[in-house]
Amino acid sequence: MPVITNIADLKQIYRRRVPRMFYDYAESGSWTEQTFRDNSADFADIRLRQRIAIDMTGRGTAGQMIGQDVAMPVALAPVGLTGMQNADGEIKAARAAEKFGVPFTLSTMSICSIEDVAENVSSPFWFQIYTLNDDDFNQKIIDRAKAAGCSALVITVDLQVLGQRHKDLKNGLSAPPKLTIPTLLNLATKWGWGIEMLGTKRRFFGNIVGHVEGVSDPSSLSAWTAEKFDPALNWDKIRKLMDMWGGKVILKGILDPEDALRAAEIGADAIVVSNHGGRQLDGALSSIRVLPSIVEAAGGKTEIWMDGGIRSGQDVLKAVALGAKGVMIGRAFVYGLGAMGEAGVTKALSVIQKELETSMALCGETRIPGLGRHNLLLPRGFLDGYS
Repeated sequence: MPVITNIADLKQIYRRRVPRMFYDYAESGSWTEQTFRDNSADFADIRLRQRIAIDMTGRGTAGQMIGQDVAMPVALAPVGLTGMQNADGEIKAARAAEKFGVPFTLSTMSICSIEDVAENVSSPFWFQIYTLNDDDFNQKIIDRAKAAGCSALVITVDLQVLGQRHKDLKNGLSAPPKLTIPTLLNLATKWGWGIEMLGTKRRFFGNIVGHVEGVSDPSSLSAWTAEKFDPALNWDKIRKLMDMWGGKVILKGILDPEDALRAAEIGADAIVVSNHGGRQLDGALSSIRVLPSIVEAAGGKTEIWMDGGIRSGQDVLKAVALGAKGVMIGRAFVYGLGAMGEAGVTKALSVIQKELETSMALCGETRIPGLGRHNLLLPRGFLDGYS
């Protein structure tokens, strides 16, 4: 077993173990992938301010996200097809998150269903929904999430029109994989993944197949989803979804201060500064570069989180110091899941927490609420995101 000291170590194992189409699904952005790259690269432009001779005993990373106690201000983001990265992947990720003490978010486009996950964890998780133009489906899946005890609804608001991801098109991405000659040749080199997948019955989109009239297989699902993303989305429709839920709501996909202010005004408990991992509007600014402008615009009216590019505890520290109440991680936990299953997700979380705690100490901070702009050295112009 290799010694794993950072998220990049897990990524190497993940790449060797998982079929190419699912690796590419996670590790790609839209069009030229400029925004996908910037999400990570822009963190490197932010430097940390070292402090010494400060009592570091009793330090910790605990905090809260929308009133929920967390071991560190990190939640697992909703990631579609997680159950194709590792057999029963959503269940394994949810278990790891529960044991570690951080929130898990189940995607509508998960392989394991809401009910599958609920049967395998003992504490509430969050559920993510897209802004679809099918009110009947929206109501039914929200009712299912309520019945499963989900404690918050994450509404993804940046998918009115699907960004083009070249790798997915070239790979013929599907769940389960279509058995073309190139796919078969690649699967032949991933026997460990294949053996585990043969041992599970969960290989389709569990929240949709069998729950929507006329959708009984992957081909009919593709036709259904192509028609259901809502290009006519507006704030009234977002408010309608919030009213259907009636509980805590997180709006994910905010990248502009005006949109952030509007989200706060309609009562979102939190918003996630996010460009969908660089998978939607290529050429948009990175999440970390936009974050300070949105924190300022929201003016404390709602919690501000961010996702996109986080691969370390130092990235978490930088985001919180720039005003985020918490962060979501997607690829970082997927690398661990694909590499080592549930243990890999736990390892990813442990790596991030260890680096966060150590870096906080070297910056002279003992608690998450103490982090702020004073901990950072920012390059000239970094805060001019929307000037």
